[in-house]
Amino acid sequence: MTQRFTGWHMTGVLVAFFGVVITVNFTMASYARSSFGGVVVENSYVASQEYNGWLEAAREQEKLGWTVESHWRGDRHLEVKLADVPDDARVSAVARHPLGRLPDRELKFQRADTALFISQDELPAGRWILRLEVAAGGDSSRSEQELQ
Repeated sequence: MTQRFTGWHMTGVLVAFFGVVITVNFTMASYARSSFGGVVVENSYVASQEYNGWLEAAREQEKLGWTVESHWRGDRHLEVKLADVPDDARVSAVARHPLGRLPDRELKFQRADTALFISQDELPAGRWILRLEVAAGGDSSRSEQELQ
């Protein structure tokens, strides 16, 4: 004997379907809220107004011809190598956690050689975004890279 498909069956199917959809949406929204740690820019309209200025600054920076390379040493210190940079160069950096879970860390560097700088402090293991600035005379070069 077969059972008839009634209105109660259809109600059960609809409740189950939308229950699953709503549960998945709330779960994904809670994951999104817990994993995004901050804002890319405070005000996107103001950032769009400054965009052409940022492009011009990047062109000026390229004209300097400086080469800046950074990488981890085995002891969790950061090493920055410079090429075609004046001898009075200074290096500074801020390391920020990409998800905002750890506070930003300002790194101070000490000159190990004419073109080699080593951070004085260690960074904890993990992913970091490094905002590096090299200044010499009145010129400066800024870069950003991901460290793992």
